[in-house]
This record gives sequence, structure tokens and C-alpha cells, in this order.
Amino acid sequence: MDSFMFLGFGLHAWITIVTVLGMFTILLFTKWRSDIVFLGAIGVLFVTGVLDSKAAFSGFSSNSVVTVGVLFVVVAGLMHTGVLQCIVRYLLGTPDSYAKAVVRLMLPVAALSSFLSNTTVVSLFVNIVKMWSKKLNISPSKLLIPLSYASGMGGVCTLIGTPPNLIISGLYEEKTGVAMNILTTTIPGLFCLGVGVLSVIAMRRLLPDRKAPESAFESTDEYTVELQVPSDNPYIGMTLREAGLFHVNGGSLIELYHFDDVPSPVSEDEPIMGGDHLVYAGQIDELIEMAYNHKLVSADHHIFSMSEFEDQNYKLRTAYVNFSSSLIGTTIGGSTFEKDNNVMLAAVARSGERIQEAPRKVVLQAGDTLLLICPKHINVNTVALKRDLHFFDSDAVPNIDSSTLISTIIMIAMVTISALGILPLLQCAFLAAAAMLLFRCCSMDQAMHAINWDILMVFAGSAVLGIAIQDTGIAERLANGILDVCGTSPIVVMTAICFVATFITEFISNTAAGAMFFPIMYEAADKLGYDPFPFLVALMISVSSSFATPIGSPTHMLVYGPGGYRFSDFMRIGLVMNIIILAANILIVNLVYPLTPLP
Repeated sequence: MDSFMFLGFGLHAWITIVTVLGMFTILLFTKWRSDIVFLGAIGVLFVTGVLDSKAAFSGFSSNSVVTVGVLFVVVAGLMHTGVLQCIVRYLLGTPDSYAKAVVRLMLPVAALSSFLSNTTVVSLFVNIVKMWSKKLNISPSKLLIPLSYASGMGGVCTLIGTPPNLIISGLYEEKTGVAMNILTTTIPGLFCLGVGVLSVIAMRRLLPDRKAPESAFESTDEYTVELQVPSDNPYIGMTLREAGLFHVNGGSLIELYHFDDVPSPVSEDEPIMGGDHLVYAGQIDELIEMAYNHKLVSADHHIFSMSEFEDQNYKLRTAYVNFSSSLIGTTIGGSTFEKDNNVMLAAVARSGERIQEAPRKVVLQAGDTLLLICPKHINVNTVALKRDLHFFDSDAVPNIDSSTLISTIIMIAMVTISALGILPLLQCAFLAAAAMLLFRCCSMDQAMHAINWDILMVFAGSAVLGIAIQDTGIAERLANGILDVCGTSPIVVMTAICFVATFITEFISNTAAGAMFFPIMYEAADKLGYDPFPFLVALMISVSSSFATPIGSPTHMLVYGPGGYRFSDFMRIGLVMNIIILAANILIVNLVYPLTPLP
């Protein structure tokens, strides 16, 4: 087995290469859960003998992975005490130009993302930015891409701001025994952020001017119709199913009124009585034709005004189809989604325009906006709903009280103690999480629910892939190949690897990209005879610089639906941003951390 060689790689190396390529192919072209895919990759490397048990499962005990898990609890304390909401309330203001609006938005978002999960920050800001854009008379699509960019560029400013920084710094510590400071990337990150803000302002014409998807839903009369059953209707006495009034072409029956009685949800076995009011949502022209065929008449009063919605036991909720949603490529009418989640689909919008088709017959795409009629107190955070849809109009509004100040102090203390080197980052994170629980900034249940086990599985799997790439000689072989092509200039080699990493991270997890390219960058620097430290700092920024595709970052996916974007919108400005930030990255890293030959 060890004697097998092909193109310079042994059998274990080829198993690793096929596993990695297969894993990324599955992630790109299927809807499989990423944590299951990474776990499967670990299993393949273990079963085939590429890694022993200690190496195969070392990711689960890695300091960087444990740190990420503990930080989820810290962020939960900040969220449930209203720290983030309090900050947002006083940040944005009323700037009088687009340039000032971009600065007022991107700098605070970047600052928060330096210490908190960037997906948490973007989720918090999306609705705020949509309302703010109306106030400023600016299309949300002109601000939501900058929002996502700011969270990514802010995340690289500290080791805890983005997972790749923790993965790379953790691997560096395991390799050298030297821990990076929490503020290692602060100066390079701030410089790239400044360049990024100026670039967005300069290239604002490349940002699309799209309608907000929910603008298609502003008038409820456009997608709901109320019909009445006259006293001489031939269908009186039949059930809704028998009369063909439950499942209809063009829409859905969402409410039935027997006098003052409102059955909810509507049953297909509900009998029809004279004077009943039937409320349908969907394609109006088809519903009117149905009404004519069934001898129904228009009701005198249309009940669905916005204020009346709030008075009932249901409400309108807007949700966006996730990129990994099982609903993609299906229709709501062809699934049990409504029944399983106790919701009803009223309308579908795509790229800011309501689709002129029966909503339940629309084949859904990633980023589609769904207008759902939901029970007033529906839990939108169930596992099933969160995997398919993303709701931004959460009803959970935390109270601002003394715990808000306490959680803020805990967070500042954690960062300060770690930055001064008094305690390692992992110990600081454990103390901060314990303090959040001790001072009741969040409950035990809230802390456990805040831990994203799927993400931790991806982190652990990414770390193991890095080990496999290193141990099988792939990293050394690729490093030699890069040196053969790029020569012995350290800056050229650094730029080449960072360029490839920036491109790769547009299509795969930035955490996985960081773990994959760490051994390659480390080997290349070592073979050149230079300290790998500055090379790895440049790599940290590169693997988080994904601007050109909506699948390049979870935050891009969060703004894709609300902004009414198309896939090409990100490429138009993102490709240029990739080059600009890459140049800024290489320049500032070499100024702050000059290349040092090894003794």
C-alpha cells in the first residue's frame, strides 16, 4: 500500500484527494447537511486507514473548536440581554448621502462582527436596514450587500471574529507551541476594512437597484379574495372537499366564516352553509373564475386589512427560502409543508416581483420570498422551519435592564484579559460563558439552544481535513509545485496561495478553506526559509474574503432573499472587491509583519 505512487502521490494521499473533492461536490450540488458530509469524510479517512483514531477525532477536542462552542454561550448572553439591539438603536442615525450611510452602516457592523458571530450580527441588522433604507429613500439592495461585506471584513479583525482565524491560529499553536494574540489580525483587518468601505462607495454603481421582495406584498387585496355562499347555492350541505372548494386551482382556502364562528385551521370536511364567507389567497383571476363556476359571489367586506390581521389569531410572516432548503425545486402544493408546520402560503415573490401564478404551484428557488399566514404565536425556530426558511420578523424583543450592562462588561473583560495575555483565549471564553450563566444573562436552556452543533461538526471536520492533507504529504507536494511555478520570491508565493484561497472560498466553507490551505501555506513558507507567521495572517484574511458569490458566505445567503438579488449581482461587484482586498491584504501584512528569514 505504501509503495503505490501515482503522479507523485501515494494511496493515502489519493484517498484524501478523492474524499475532499467528493465532499465539496456533494456540498455544491446536493442539499445534504454539511455536518453529515464532513462527518462522512472523517469516517472515510478513518476506515481507510489514512488517519488513526486519535488523528481522525482530534478535531472534536481541538482548542479552536471548543472555543467556538463556548463563544456561542457568550453571544447568547449578549443577545438575550439586548446588548446588540441597544447598540443598533443608537448607531445608524439619518445620514444625508449614500456615502455617509455606507460608513454609518459598515463600521458598526464590522466592529460587532470582530467579537461576535457575523451571521448573528447580519440577522440582527437585516430588518433594521430594510426599514432604514425606506427612511433614507435608498433601495435595500444598495445597502444589504455592504452589510454582508462589512460583517466578513470585520470578522477578520480579531481571532474570535471568524472561525477560520480560530482554526488557523489553533493549528499554528499545535505546530509551533506559540499562541497567537487575540488582536493579531486587528491592524491588517482594519486597513482592509477601510479599503473595503471606500471601494463600496466608489463602486456603488455596480450595486444593483432591486425592489424589496416584500414590496410585492404591500397590498393584501392583490392576493386575497373573500367570497360569499348565496342562500340558493347548489353546494350548500356538502363538505368543502365534496364541493371542490377546499383544493382549488389558483390558490388556497385560508379561512371560512360561519356567521361569527371562525374555525381554524379549516377542515376539508367542514360543511358549507348559506351565508358562509370563504377567504382564498392566490392568483386572483383564477380564483374569480372558480367563484363563477361554483356560483359564489363577492363578499361585501374584505376582512384582510393589516390592522385586522393583528386582531385575529393569525398574522402575516415573511420568510426567505434558504440555499440548503429541501423546498428548492418543489411546490408547496406538492408537499406536506403547510400541514406539518401549521402555516398557509399566501403569495410568492422573486427578485422583488410577485409571481403571477398560483402560489402553491410555484416551483421554489433559493432566495424566494414567501408570504405565510401563520398562527399568531408560531415558533419559527423549530428545527424543521429553520432548515428550510429564514424568518427575520422575530417577535422576541429582549428587555434592556441591568443585565445588559453586566453582559457588556463580561464581554469586554474576556477580550481584554485575552489580549493582555493574562489567560489564554479558551480559558477566558469559559470564564465569560460561566459568568453569563451565573449572572443570569441567559438561562441554561438558552445557552444550550445557542450552541450550533452543525457548525461545530463542520469546524471539527475541517481541522481533521487539514491534518490529513498535512500527514499524507499533499501539502508538501503542492507547496513544492507552487514554488516551482512562482519561484523563490516569498511575496509572490504568498500572493499566489492567497489568490487561490480567495477563489476556493467562494464555493466552500471558509473554515474548510482555512484548514485546507494552512498546511500548504505553512510548508511553502518553511521551504522558502521564512517564518510562517505573516504568511498565515495573510491567509486568514484571504479565506474570509469571499465577495463574488452568494454561496461564499452564510451572511450573503442571509441578505440574498431580503435584497431581491440575483446570483450575478454578487459577481459584478464581488470579483473586483476580491482583487482589491487581496492587494490591500498583501500590502498591509508585509508592512505590519515584515517577512523574517528563519535562523
